[in-house]
Amino acid sequence: MTSQAADGPETVVASRRSKITPEREQEFYEAVLVQIRECGYDSLTMDGVAATTRCSKSTLYRQWKTKPQFVAAALRARRCPRFEDIDTGSLAGDLRAVARSADKWSGPDTQLLQGLGHSVLHDKELQDALRHALIEPEVAAVQAMISRAVDRGEIAADHPALEFIPAQLFGVVRVRPVLEGRNADAAYLTRFVEAVVIPALGLT
Repeated sequence: MTSQAADGPETVVASRRSKITPEREQEFYEAVLVQIRECGYDSLTMDGVAATTRCSKSTLYRQWKTKPQFVAAALRARRCPRFEDIDTGSLAGDLRAVARSADKWSGPDTQLLQGLGHSVLHDKELQDALRHALIEPEVAAVQAMISRAVDRGEIAADHPALEFIPAQLFGVVRVRPVLEGRNADAAYLTRFVEAVVIPALGLT
């Protein structure tokens, strides 16, 4: 019996998977996300990704068995705690810093969500991956800002508006393209923070 036969099919698949370098894997993931933003999830195909990345379709299917698995993996790989380095010494300052950074992330994130469309509502793996990539890091960073403010005595832990800050910040980013056909850029989100979020918290 050959060593390949003795190892079994799972080991053979793992061996084949290992041939893709981390750098090449990231190329595949980026191609997936670009096509979702440009064409939408329904129009995304393994053929399209293979053509864009100049690889064989069989290579993709060996690594990711289905399109939902491929997209979920790409989303998880994109996890980016973009606000974790913000610490201005005050909650109002932190929230303003989040708003000023909107130009870097609100557009791509909104396009990705729009591209996923209803598909993400019907696939739990995609839902979980989306939360892992875009939602949980954002919420965790904002909650860390709130915790620091509470520890400083800047705001009471039971202030009724605290639990709504993530929904306010990221909700307006997601909904402005629907209401106005424009992304929530830094100027827009800064006005929102100054007019709505900070006054609701009783901060200056």
